[in-house]
Amino acid sequence: MKRARSKQLQPEDYSGGTFTLSNLGMFGVDRFSAVLPPDTGAILAVAASRPVVAVTGGNAMTIQRQMQVNLTADHRVIYGAHAAAFLKDLAKLLETRPESLAL
Repeated sequence: MKRARSKQLQPEDYSGGTFTLSNLGMFGVDRFSAVLPPDTGAILAVAASRPVVAVTGGNAMTIQRQMQVNLTADHRVIYGAHAAAFLKDLAKLLETRPESLAL
């Protein structure tokens, strides 16, 4: 951790991870696909949220914020159904308990 904070990491220190998070949303990018780095099981592309018109349960329209995420996975490492279940769980968590993601 000390070397990371002092910007002393070498490429071998941060390569070959199992999961990568790519966040271009902080730059206002509202959709993108992330390229899977070598030796990585999956990468999650997180885009910015944006207002969209949505229909509620009573057929009323409202403005809601939506965020696009895109998961790219190496199917030699991660079974596709497990990746889909991860995205489903992530969506539920973001929609119902986003505060639980704070450290």
